[in-house]
Amino acid sequence: MKIAKSSRHSKITGDFAERLILYWLSKYGFECAFVDHVGIDIIARNPQTKEVMGISVKSRSRNTGTEGSFVSIPKDNLLKLDTACKAFNCIPYFAIVVDEADSIAAFILSQAHLVKICPPGKEVLSWKMTKPCVSKYEADPEIKTFRFTTKTGNWWQ
Repeated sequence: MKIAKSSRHSKITGDFAERLILYWLSKYGFECAFVDHVGIDIIARNPQTKEVMGISVKSRSRNTGTEGSFVSIPKDNLLKLDTACKAFNCIPYFAIVVDEADSIAAFILSQAHLVKICPPGKEVLSWKMTKPCVSKYEADPEIKTFRFTTKTGNWWQ
């Protein structure tokens, strides 16, 4: 049975992903704060390196049958993140959160590394979510990852 998502699901997905990344960073000792600013969603200080990260969170919620679809990041998001990070004196990072099938996957990496492994096209940068690409991301020491396995039990019929 195909379930129609709510009319506000994209907004709710974005809010959830931002708070999920904020929670995960805090859980691992990062001092961090949610910010409402163009180009940046979170500012976090790495407790080990003392690096201050300006993080833009990108999220997608995939329907059954669209698992493995890439996440499109408009090229102008790179400039917006750079501009915000200059204002707050931090290093640009992206967090990508994808909810598909029975898992939610998150990836955190510097903008410089993102551009290196996913060079932008004319208008967008494509973060591929195929199984081979995700395996490469998970093996890359410059990409921090975590994944939740989800299971919906008794629910509305």
